[in-house]
Amino acid sequence: MKSKILMLTLFLAATSASWTTFAGEGHSHGDEGPAAANTNGPARQPDGSVFLPKPAQRQIAVRTIVAETGELPRTLALAGRVAMDPNSGGKVQALVAGRLEAGPGGLPVSGQTVAKGTVLAYVVPSVDPIERSNQVAQLAELKATRSLAEKRLARLKDLADTVPRKEIEAAESELASLTARAKAVSGGLGNRDALVAPVSGAIASSNAVAGQVVDARELIFEIVDPRRMRVEALAYDTDMTSDIAGASIAVGESRVPLEFIGAARRLREQALPLSFAATGEALERLAVGQPLEVYVQTRSTIAGIRVPAASVLKNPANQTIVWVKTAAERFEPRTVTVAPLDGVTVAVTSGLATGERVATGAATLINQIR
Repeated sequence: MKSKILMLTLFLAATSASWTTFAGEGHSHGDEGPAAANTNGPARQPDGSVFLPKPAQRQIAVRTIVAETGELPRTLALAGRVAMDPNSGGKVQALVAGRLEAGPGGLPVSGQTVAKGTVLAYVVPSVDPIERSNQVAQLAELKATRSLAEKRLARLKDLADTVPRKEIEAAESELASLTARAKAVSGGLGNRDALVAPVSGAIASSNAVAGQVVDARELIFEIVDPRRMRVEALAYDTDMTSDIAGASIAVGESRVPLEFIGAARRLREQALPLSFAATGEALERLAVGQPLEVYVQTRSTIAGIRVPAASVLKNPANQTIVWVKTAAERFEPRTVTVAPLDGVTVAVTSGLATGERVATGAATLINQIR
């Protein structure tokens, strides 16, 4: 009995020893803490900064600029819209009511380029049946009278030696008058009103369908020059019109300068419309009536640092920030206040010091690192 107890005791001791040494190297025993975090990749640090290794910076194309303080124009962002330039655009309207027919090249569609003088479509006038019958009867009468006048003129010419010259001239004049009247009535019966492009440009809108019945003065086509536009902005402060030094709009990542034409002398929706002229290839991405922001620069200035608008982001607390490169692989967020400039760049008025390197390219990706 004692020998059995001794053998059982030895077996349990051996088994417990094997349990403590069963797990191999690198395996969890259940009483260890979590594995250490990987510090070789991009990571957000406890103080809010971002650790971004050089290989990762090259992969996401990080770019920085050196902050420089200067005097920048005070800018106001106004609500505006794209309008047609009346000198380079035009409207095509029907002069008479009738049925629409395709032109020599077919009916143009929106976006198609046309040249000045191109026949876009025809309008076959609609005539009352009774009026048309009267015109047909009048034409038949004129043709019969003209036939008699031709015969009378031929007889007078045969008797030219005995008939006064004035009678022959009167007969010729009567025949010419009857011919012109018959031609006018005939043209009125089969005439078509040609819709001609008043300017060269692109079709901005088309309301034409073959066989469509249109009314007089109805808009059929609208033509614009996509490289020449007008921009209208609404100013609620009428005093600013005398302090405008320049203006611009942002089209994608491009800045399009505007030429200030003048201010209206009548309020619209309690605001004063301002007119600007714009030219350039970037305008081809805009459409007539498209809303946009117009950045109007005044003659007064503010002290600030010019940075790209893409560098200005929001943190989880909805604060405006920029990312500053403080070390080779370290970026820190800086809370800043900004003012608009031209739609492509903004002015940082506080929170940033001269000489600091601000992240421009891939700033959005840096802001997403967690």
